Amino acid sequence: MKPAIAQRLDRDFALLFTVMLTIAAGNTALQSVLPAIGRSLHVRDNAVAAAFSVSALLWVIAAPFWANRSDRSGRRSMILLGVGGFAVSLSLCGIFLLAGINDWISGTAAFLLFIIGRLIYGTLGAAAPPAVQAIVAGRTTREERTRALTLLGSAFGLGTILGPAIAPYLLLGSIGAVTVGLSGPAFLFALFGAGMFVVVLRRLPDDRTEAALDAPGSHGAANAYPSIGGQSSGASIAAAIAPRARRTGSRDSRSLGSKLWAEVCSFFDPRIRAWMIAGLVFGHAQAMTGQAIGFLVIDRLGLPPTEALQPTGIVLMMGAGAALLVQWGLIPLLNLTPRWMMLIGLVIGAAGCALTGLATSLYGIATAYALASVGFGFARPAFTAGSSLAVGPEAQGSVAGKVTSINGASFVLGPSIGVGLYEAQHSLPYLTAGAACLVLVGYCWLVLRPGREA
Repeated sequence: MKPAIAQRLDRDFALLFTVMLTIAAGNTALQSVLPAIGRSLHVRDNAVAAAFSVSALLWVIAAPFWANRSDRSGRRSMILLGVGGFAVSLSLCGIFLLAGINDWISGTAAFLLFIIGRLIYGTLGAAAPPAVQAIVAGRTTREERTRALTLLGSAFGLGTILGPAIAPYLLLGSIGAVTVGLSGPAFLFALFGAGMFVVVLRRLPDDRTEAALDAPGSHGAANAYPSIGGQSSGASIAAAIAPRARRTGSRDSRSLGSKLWAEVCSFFDPRIRAWMIAGLVFGHAQAMTGQAIGFLVIDRLGLPPTEALQPTGIVLMMGAGAALLVQWGLIPLLNLTPRWMMLIGLVIGAAGCALTGLATSLYGIATAYALASVGFGFARPAFTAGSSLAVGPEAQGSVAGKVTSINGASFVLGPSIGVGLYEAQHSLPYLTAGAACLVLVGYCWLVLRPGREA
């Protein structure tokens, strides 16, 4: 490869990595401050959870559509659509929250309008990740592709750390008679998004005029909703590199030595059914506990909402960091099978969830939540790998799509269920999640027999 071309590809990859990082960090930053905003505006806790459940639902529906549309409309245009939707959504959310904070409208009205702003993010924000994947897949060799897409996927994981870490420092004071306060993170991340839009528009080549840069058949896959506790599973990466076999035999299928028929699996396929059930149960446990954690910090520590932002950020950072440590360090070191990763992860996750619900200090909450995140850090890649290993190469794309759907679905109902239980009793979502993980241990022990995932 000529040095000038290699340098250009490195520059483009850095830009695309930053796009993914910005989207994940902005979303989780807003999630981390929203419990404090809800309490400040005297909005019911379940209304706060509903704002993100609706956004996640639209993301799950829209993501496959945008993944296919990027093949026809061009990758750069889809990235611009996603980043633009991200910036517009956060701008509107900031304006509506600002109106509620300054008593221009009621807290309930502010949150109803906030949900409208989130609808834009859920619908349009999902357009960028598959287009980013497709560009990277198209500009790398098969040997380079897995490593490049894995590194790209880590941007979502890093975003779940950086978003909550930065958010407490983005609170703004008053501008004249207008109090910005807790709406500051929405405005500032909207500004980051607008900046990324301009940079992509000016610096990323238009693939419709430079199609030769992308390999034929390169394709992005729908990404799961970027949410607190929702570290990238790798399923979207598997879908992006899976052979797109056709009846006539594509170049990818010929490289496997034969013409493959693309196989479509259902969620109830006996080969993957147990993995789908496991993913759905522990995914909901993770979403329930993650969404309620901000409220738990406020109530257990007895803090005013604005003073709870830094403790909440610390807890979320420790949780996301613990999960990434497992996925980047312990899993490669231990070299466990998916079955054992799942069983170990569920046991640790159950203990961490229960201890989080019982903790009464910042140290106790942060440590227990990190322990729960370690468990989910084992279980999530086990779910991805086990599902993939259960089928042959011709079904990899279909299974990866199912895994991504399950991950996204967990963040549609999970947050609302968790906060609903929290309103009934503060420990309830954590004890329920821990009990569900323990029941799932028994199910997986019986159903996921040794060698079953191979």
